[in-house]
Amino acid sequence: MSATRFTFEVQPRIPKRLARLQELANDLLYSWDRQVRGLFFRLDRELWDACGHNPKLFLRRVSQEILDEAAKDRIFMEDYNRALTVYDVYLSQTMRSEVSGHLDPEKDLIAYFCAEFGLHESVPLYSGGLGILAGDHCKAASDLSLPFIGVGLLYRRGYFNQTIDGQGNQIAHFTPTDFNDLPITPALDDNGNEVHVSVDMAGRDVRLKVWIAKAGHISLVLLDSYLEENTEDDRRVTYQLYGGDRSTRIQQEIVLGIGGIRALRALGYQPTVWHINEGHAAFQILERIREKIEQGMDFAGALELVASGTVFTTHTPVPAGHDIFSPELFTAHFKQYSGQLKISLEELMSLGESPSNHGGFNMTALALRGSRFHNGVSRIHGHEASRMEGYIWPQIPYDENPIRYVTNGVHVPTFLAREWVNLFDMRFDRTWRSELLSEEYWERIDTIPSQNYWSIRQTLKSELLEDVRQRSHRQHLRNGCSDVQIDRLIQHLASGETDILTLGFARRFATYKRALLLFSDPERLARIVNNPERPVLIMFAGKAHPSDVPGQELIRTISEYSRQPEFEGKIILLEGYDISLARKLVTGVDVWVNTPEYPMEASGTSGQKAGINGVINLSVLDGWWGEGYNGENGWAITPHGPKYDPAFRDQEEGHTLLDILEHEVVPLYYARDGHGYSEGWVKKSKASMKSTMPLFNAQRMVMDYVQDFYGPAARQRVTLGKDNAAPAKALAEWKSKVAAVWGGVSIHRIDNAPTEINAGDSLPIRVAVNLNGLTPDDVRVECLVGTESEMDEMIVDSTYAFEPTGKNEQGEDIFELDLLPRLAGLQYFQIRMHPMNENLSHPLETGRLIWI
Repeated sequence: MSATRFTFEVQPRIPKRLARLQELANDLLYSWDRQVRGLFFRLDRELWDACGHNPKLFLRRVSQEILDEAAKDRIFMEDYNRALTVYDVYLSQTMRSEVSGHLDPEKDLIAYFCAEFGLHESVPLYSGGLGILAGDHCKAASDLSLPFIGVGLLYRRGYFNQTIDGQGNQIAHFTPTDFNDLPITPALDDNGNEVHVSVDMAGRDVRLKVWIAKAGHISLVLLDSYLEENTEDDRRVTYQLYGGDRSTRIQQEIVLGIGGIRALRALGYQPTVWHINEGHAAFQILERIREKIEQGMDFAGALELVASGTVFTTHTPVPAGHDIFSPELFTAHFKQYSGQLKISLEELMSLGESPSNHGGFNMTALALRGSRFHNGVSRIHGHEASRMEGYIWPQIPYDENPIRYVTNGVHVPTFLAREWVNLFDMRFDRTWRSELLSEEYWERIDTIPSQNYWSIRQTLKSELLEDVRQRSHRQHLRNGCSDVQIDRLIQHLASGETDILTLGFARRFATYKRALLLFSDPERLARIVNNPERPVLIMFAGKAHPSDVPGQELIRTISEYSRQPEFEGKIILLEGYDISLARKLVTGVDVWVNTPEYPMEASGTSGQKAGINGVINLSVLDGWWGEGYNGENGWAITPHGPKYDPAFRDQEEGHTLLDILEHEVVPLYYARDGHGYSEGWVKKSKASMKSTMPLFNAQRMVMDYVQDFYGPAARQRVTLGKDNAAPAKALAEWKSKVAAVWGGVSIHRIDNAPTEINAGDSLPIRVAVNLNGLTPDDVRVECLVGTESEMDEMIVDSTYAFEPTGKNEQGEDIFELDLLPRLAGLQYFQIRMHPMNENLSHPLETGRLIWI
C-alpha cells in the first residue's frame, strides 16, 4: 500500500522593486510580448518550462532567493524597467487613425463572441484553429486600440493533452485547470460583490459566475457555471470545452449566447456591433430580440434592428461543422422562451430551418437570418459558404448573395521568431511594427544579405531540431524503446546538423486534410527521403478529436510508417501539439506542407505563420493559399475538386505532390552553387516572407472587418434605430408585404429593340411589370450587359438601372432604359428585378429576384 502524498506550496514575497511583475503576469499581453515573457524566462528557465510558460503560476513557485538576487541585479532591473516602459507606452496608445474613420471610440464597442479563445498555451480555452484565430483577432484588436470586448466560456477542462503510445494510439489526457493559475479575476459590481447572472435551462435556473481576463487594451468576459448553488449536472455545463453530448452542447451555447448578453448588461457594457464568430453563439440574437420586445417592439421589427448591427463569420465548409439540434432538444429548452419573444414555437424554429436537416435547428441558419453582415474566411471559402448557405436567399445567384469574405491573418508579434524580430529591429528600426499593412515596405526583405538570411533560417532549424530531439527522446523512452532504438529514431535531430531539408505537416488530424497524401507512393517517398546526397526529414504533429476514429487511425498509420526501416529517423511523429510546439514548427522547418481536399480548407492559417518566418509553402490551392500563391513564393498543387472520384483525385494529387518534392523542392534546396547555401532557395524564402507578411497578418484582417463590417454595421444600427427604431419597424413591415405578394409579381419585355446598333447609339429597352400591389419605388429593374465565356456563361461587364415611366393600358408599370453600351462587338444582356428599399443592408438581402 503506497503512502498518500500531501502537497503544499512555498510562495515567495515579491520584492518591492519587482512588484509590477504581478501586474505583468495578470495581463494576457504577455502572450504576445516576448520582452515580458523574457523576464520570467531569465529568472528560472527550468521552472518557466515546468510551469507551462504560465507567469502567474511561476511567481507562486519561484524561489525567494532568485527574486531577491534579481532585484539587486543591475542588468535584470534595466530589462525589467525597459519592459515596463514599453508596457506603459502600449497601454497609453489611443485608437489608430485608420480605425477612427470607421468607428467612434466614444460611442462604439464591438462585442466578439466565440466558444474558444487561444491566446497562449498557459490559458487552455481552445482546441484548434477557431480558437487560435479568435486569439489572434483579440490581439490585433488590442494593437489597434479598438473598442472591443470578447465573450466566451471559462472551462475547467480545456482541450486534452495528447500522448502517442508505441503502437501509434492517441491517448487523451484531460487535466482540470486551477483558476488560481489563470490571469483572470471575478467580475465585481459597484459594491464589490461578484457579478452573477442566470439563464433558464429547460425550466431550471442556472447561475453563472462572470470572470474578466485583461489582454492589453481589450478584455475577455468569461462565464462559469461551476457554482455550489447549481446542480451537479448544471455545474458541468461549462466544465469541458466541447465536452458531453448534444444536450451539453446546446446548454453551452445557451450560456455563451444568452448568458453572454446578460453578463455584458450586468457589467454595464452597451455594444454597438456584435460579432458572432461561428454559430455557437447565435442564441445571442434571440436574447437581444427579447430585450427589444421588453421595450415594446414586435418580433419582426426587433429582428431587423438586432440584425442590422450583427456580423456573422462562418469558418467551416464541412457540413458536420455546423451545429444542428433536434426538434425535441430545441423545444425542451426554448418552448417557454418563445413566449417571451411573443411568437409561436414553430415561428422560432423556422429561424433555424435548413435543407440539410429538415426539422432540426441549424445554428448557422439562425446566425445568418439574425445578422446582416456575413463572411467566410478566404476567397474560396466565401464562395463555398455562399453556395452552401444559399438557401437563405433562394432566388439569388450564389456569387451575388450577401456572404462575402475576410481572409484570415495571423498575429505577427506572436508567431514571428525572435531572431527575425531582432534582425528587423537592427536593420529597419522598430518602426517596422507600424508597417504591417504596407506591401511596398516589405520589399526591403530583399536587402537582407542572403548569407545572413540563410544563417537565421538555419539557426531556427537548429532550435527546432533540438526541441524535437528532446520531445522525441521523452516520447520513445516512455513507450519502452531501447537506447539503440531511440538513437535510430532521432539520428537526424542533432541541432548542429541542420543541412537536411525539413518538411512540416502539423494540424488537426481530420480525414479531409489528407495527412497520408505524402505516402501515396511509399516506395517513391522512401527513395526521396533516403537519398544520401540530398536527405529529407518530415515532421508530423496534430491531434484528432477523441471521438474521431478515422482521424486517430491517421495517427496510427503515420506512426507505423515512422517505425518502418526505410523511414526510421526520417518520418518524425510528435505528440502534444499545442501553441508552443506550433511556434517552433512554423519557424524552424524549411517547407510547410498542406494537402486538404478542395474546397474543404476554410483558410489554413498555419501556412501563414510559416510564411512570415520565411518557410516556403507547398500546398493545394485551397483556403488562403488560393490567394497567397503568386508563382514565386512557394509551390502549388492544382486541385481536382469534388466532381472527381476521390480515389482518382488523391492518386493524381499525390503524384503531383511527390513530383514537386522530388523534382523542384529537393533540387532547389541542395543547389549550393559554391556558396554553402542555395541562392534560389533564399530567393523563394524571401518571396514567401515578403508576400505573406503584409497581406496575411491579423492587423490586416481586423482592419478589413473594421472597414467593411464593423463600421457599416455600426452605421446601419444607428440608421434603423432612429426615432425609437421607426425605420426598423417600417423595414420589417415592408419585407412582410413583399413576401406576401412577390409570388404574383411578373415582368416581360414590350420593346422591339434592334439586334444591331452603331457605335455611339443607344439601345432602347422597355419592360412592363405587374407589381401585384407594390409600387415602382419598391423594386429595382436592372439590365446586366456582358459577354459569353467558352463555357456558355454570362460574363457581366456592366449593370444598368431602368427608370419607371408610367403605366400601360393593362395597368402594368412601365420601366425604360436607353442602354449605351461600353463594349464593342457581340454582347449579351439579361433583365431582372428585385425588391429595393433604402434601409436594406444589402440590396439582395430579401432573397427575392426574378428574370425575364
